[in-house]
Amino acid sequence: MLAGDCYIADDPELGVLLHRAAVLAERYRAAFAEDYEAAVRHLGELLGELGDDVFIRPPLYVDYGSNIRIGDRTSVNYGLTALDVAPIVIGADCQIGPHVQLLTPTHPVEPGPRRDKLEAAKPIALGDNVWLGGGVIVCPGVAIGDNTVVGAGAVVTRDLPANVVAAGNPARVVRTLESEDA
Repeated sequence: MLAGDCYIADDPELGVLLHRAAVLAERYRAAFAEDYEAAVRHLGELLGELGDDVFIRPPLYVDYGSNIRIGDRTSVNYGLTALDVAPIVIGADCQIGPHVQLLTPTHPVEPGPRRDKLEAAKPIALGDNVWLGGGVIVCPGVAIGDNTVVGAGAVVTRDLPANVVAAGNPARVVRTLESEDA
């Protein structure tokens, strides 16, 4: 599955892992308002790697959680959906707006394999200092370069280079960023 090979989506072993992730995500949500330190411990148990000073507003929706790595000082607004059938790597200093979707799973176009519940997945990678506006959808197999900004509501179907602003459906580069940091 992690290698991008086909797998059976309703495999019982995967069901156990899905349940574990749902329990930990719910514990995180419940603890967030009452005991932030406890909430962060649940988040650390849920995710594969959690950098320093990461802030994620619940709710957080994941398949497994263990295939997600988030760099230092990244901030995530409400309602992130990160379907981590394949690895999802989020760099340091990223800003992720509300209701962003990072979607690694793919499904066969042909009806027979789809009916047989076969799936595959492709990883997603966000570089450092990436900003995804509210409602952005990042499709399977996409990499987004350092310092890139993706406008609200964009659907990212292909890799985006570093130091650009992209927007639209499908997302297209609308300008290059030129600054002392880029």
